[in-house]
Amino acid sequence: MKQIELSAGTVEYRDTGGDGPVLVFISGLTIDGTVWRHVVEQLAPDFRCIVPNLPLGAHRIPMREDADLSLRGLGLLIGEFLERLDLADVTLVQNDWGGAQVLIALGDSSRIGALVLTPCEAFDNYPPGIPGRAIGLAVAIPGGLTLAMHALRFRAMRRAPAGWGWMSKRPVPKSVMDGWFRPATTDRLVRRDLRKYTTSVPPKSTLREWAEANRSFDRPVLVLWAVEDKVMPRDHGRRLAELYPHAELQEVEDSYTLMPEDRPDVVAEALRLRHP
Repeated sequence: MKQIELSAGTVEYRDTGGDGPVLVFISGLTIDGTVWRHVVEQLAPDFRCIVPNLPLGAHRIPMREDADLSLRGLGLLIGEFLERLDLADVTLVQNDWGGAQVLIALGDSSRIGALVLTPCEAFDNYPPGIPGRAIGLAVAIPGGLTLAMHALRFRAMRRAPAGWGWMSKRPVPKSVMDGWFRPATTDRLVRRDLRKYTTSVPPKSTLREWAEANRSFDRPVLVLWAVEDKVMPRDHGRRLAELYPHAELQEVEDSYTLMPEDRPDVVAEALRLRHP
């Protein structure tokens, strides 16, 4: 893992290097970059694959105490990450979290050459579905987040609808999920960071305004949406494809939200086809 100093603190990231097209992969709440491991394996070394562990609860290095870890702040942090690495014409690939749309609405997206959206938060679906509501309830109760993270040590909770059972059709390997949940289970400062984010989501009217602002993004957008997703509504894929002026929708069978886990072959093939 490499490290870079950003305004919020030290962010770890993986970088396969090389001279190929640059792909930057963004993951979701309490999920680190290993969710992209199968996709990256299929694309490197033909592509330069960069996978940051943004401070969304699976990060191992706590952020600065005064860091802005709101939805807005973390969306803008993506742009800061691209700028600090001096990346240009990036294909930004997103899963689960909706930070890319926030960056496009509120920040400088000039370094993004194309956007690929796999099932993710969109419009006013923040936090999404039963898992999102469960985290929100845990944060609202004193000590609730600590209890929730400790509960996720057990397979039954991980595969429950209120856990991560509706996030992927196939169980994620225990060792991978252990890595996702360990930081917020063992480090109170990581839980502090996670709590900052989960209590920061603005009103739904604001979220809808930010979504509408994405109409100004005039570069190619590919929407890869899971038709069986139980957390991200199927019609959001269609609506996202209609939102962007140069968008294409590809609906994907046999997958839930975590498409990089369920259908890494589809994601990798789609990225290759966009960079012949």
